[in-house]
Amino acid sequence: MKAQARHILVKTADEAEKLKQRIANGEAFDVLAKKFSICPSGKRGGDLGEVRPARWSALSTGNFQKTLRVVHGPIKSKFGYHLVQTFYRD
Repeated sequence: MKAQARHILVKTADEAEKLKQRIANGEAFDVLAKKFSICPSGKRGGDLGEVRPARWSALSTGNFQKTLRVVHGPIKSKFGYHLVQTFYRD
């Protein structure tokens, strides 16, 4: 199984919630990822490319079980708090 997803990684749940609200209010996910994400993928608008469950176990709930094209989170991992949006799974 694989999924194509993007995410925003921040240090606190509060930061993630604020960004999620901004996205809900119409701000562009990729622009916010470039500005706020602490993950190197932020430079690509949060694009993770194709991911597999074993590689992203902390994010598997968001990537492999939740509704497609919806921003989910914050999801806690050892790196911080993620907002995740999955585009397809197979």
